[in-house]
Amino acid sequence: MTPELTLADQLDLALRLTVGLVLGAIIGFERELHSQPAGFRTHSVVALGAAIFTVVSAYAFTGPGADPTRIAAQIVSGIGFIGAGTILHSRGQIRGLTTAASLWSVAGIGMAAGAGLYGVAVIGTVLMLVILSLFDLAERYARRRMGLGPDDQRPGDPADSDSESKEPT
Repeated sequence: MTPELTLADQLDLALRLTVGLVLGAIIGFERELHSQPAGFRTHSVVALGAAIFTVVSAYAFTGPGADPTRIAAQIVSGIGFIGAGTILHSRGQIRGLTTAASLWSVAGIGMAAGAGLYGVAVIGTVLMLVILSLFDLAERYARRRMGLGPDDQRPGDPADSDSESKEPT
């Protein structure tokens, strides 16, 4: 049996979903700027979906014997399955690990937003942007200074360390 929620409760839940969507979109936009196959829409949908599942698990399954943590655990494994689909092995090289990891992390951000942990969700988003943007620049700079080539670049590939061909997301 699901509890009756007041209008204020429902608006709070709508805010949680919106925050999850917006934070996922921010990270997806960064990935889109780097021409990654899982970009703006994919990251937005993953974060929103995780927020929805988190809200549903917290508010819809509250009776005796209910275990709302079961849904959260399934979000983690389900996103792992989706992330595995972004990883490609070709010509002795592995691509897409950063994309898979960003989808997995965005699901965590969506879960935090869905649980009402806005500070955790926002800080997680900021840290993800630091990792995806600033760490990439630092890695490229270090490789240049040390005279090393890009980590997984083949002739003709873009210099992005997580480069994949652009597919619609």
